[in-house]
Amino acid sequence: MVIVTGITGQLGYDVAAELERRGEEFIVTSRNEIDLTDEDSIKTFIANHQPSAVIHCAAYTAVDKAESEAELALTVNGLATRYMAEACRDVGAKLLYPSTDYVFGGDGSTPYEVDDEKNPCNVYGRSKLLGEDSVRALNKNHFIVRISWVFGKNGKNFVKTMLNLAGKNKKLKVVADQIGSPTYTKDLAPLLVDMIHTDKFGTYHATNEGFCSWAEFAKEIFKQAKKKVEVVEIPTIEYPTPARRPFNSRLSKKSLDDAGFERLPTWQDALKRYLAEI
Repeated sequence: MVIVTGITGQLGYDVAAELERRGEEFIVTSRNEIDLTDEDSIKTFIANHQPSAVIHCAAYTAVDKAESEAELALTVNGLATRYMAEACRDVGAKLLYPSTDYVFGGDGSTPYEVDDEKNPCNVYGRSKLLGEDSVRALNKNHFIVRISWVFGKNGKNFVKTMLNLAGKNKKLKVVADQIGSPTYTKDLAPLLVDMIHTDKFGTYHATNEGFCSWAEFAKEIFKQAKKKVEVVEIPTIEYPTPARRPFNSRLSKKSLDDAGFERLPTWQDALKRYLAEI
């Protein structure tokens, strides 16, 4: 039996949908079932249900807000993940922990390999790295899967924001010097479910194929959605945010290739199917 945490988020929603599609036995949790700030709450829940695997999608994801709520972000993404890793180890469960490109510093233009130096440039990245370190140290039967620029049906994301702004604007300024890969949760979910049925433990990068800037992503959204909006490319310095963003979020998928996992489709193809879904 599989436990999926964070069912109200984009990824948790699609992971649960994938498990249901396959007819697998699973249960989902929200804040009502597990308090991620309470060690006893986490460990009691896992001990009571004795899962074979946990896909731990629950997380603090408000990147900018994390700068002013550092303690909460570090507790939910770091400390709670430590408790989850211990709880899974104690019942012999595999643990899959989705992480982020933000654990890297974001310099250069070369895609990051899984073992490259970590140097988070914001609180959110630090909190997720703390979670990674706990998972590695405390449960040898783990999968850490770094993703970036997530979009899915259930929740807020860049695609929905752009479509919403398109209804009110004919011209939009979008950052053009941050490069990465969008990740469609409906494409990612089958890979994560496949992973937990193997013993190919370790750290992976999994995003949709291809790289783009946020401006290029926006242009493709408007093109596919048939919205007449002019995208004005601007540098990051002209769009200040509380949290610093990495310029280079390119992630190498060599880890997937080496383990025999299939790469995800291109981000353009993913966007096409997502727009049809919503």
